[in-house]
Amino acid sequence: MKKMVLLVSVVALLSACGSSVKLDKVPVEDKSGQAVNAGSLGTGTNDGAGVAKSNVATVTLDKNAQDPALSAALKTVYFDYDSFVIRSEFQATLEAHAKYLKADKARRVSIEGHTDERGGREYNLALGQKRAEAVRKALQLQGVPDAQMEAVSYGKEKPAVLGNSEAALEKNRRAEFSYR
Repeated sequence: MKKMVLLVSVVALLSACGSSVKLDKVPVEDKSGQAVNAGSLGTGTNDGAGVAKSNVATVTLDKNAQDPALSAALKTVYFDYDSFVIRSEFQATLEAHAKYLKADKARRVSIEGHTDERGGREYNLALGQKRAEAVRKALQLQGVPDAQMEAVSYGKEKPAVLGNSEAALEKNRRAEFSYR
């Protein structure tokens, strides 16, 4: 969480820095290194606004693949044992959900925190809540309004995988996104 706060602080600091470079007078060069006039950009057609249209075909991805609510791979954030620190490998997942939620203000998500079976009931409910809150705060830092999110804990009551193996325990230490 400290890394996330530090990263957001650095990004905010860097974005606040102004630039003295005049962007409207920057020469545009093609790959050969020669200066190019705005009216003769690239090999595509020019739309008259100084920007050439590319001859590259547009790629349309499957909408379901872009929708984090429908992608099972993006629905879960896993945690280390007895931790509610979001691992860096899940930053892309959080960014995808933040983008998805910001695109439609009517969407609501319930972030469900879970734990493995080790520990007492009260402790696991508190740890599950901390995991759900960590995910909610990470989304909030990425601009998702708090009104769109709810953090709940199920503790060890809803395991994803039954069993006592380390693999089963790892799968149960998680926060899941549930869209409504």
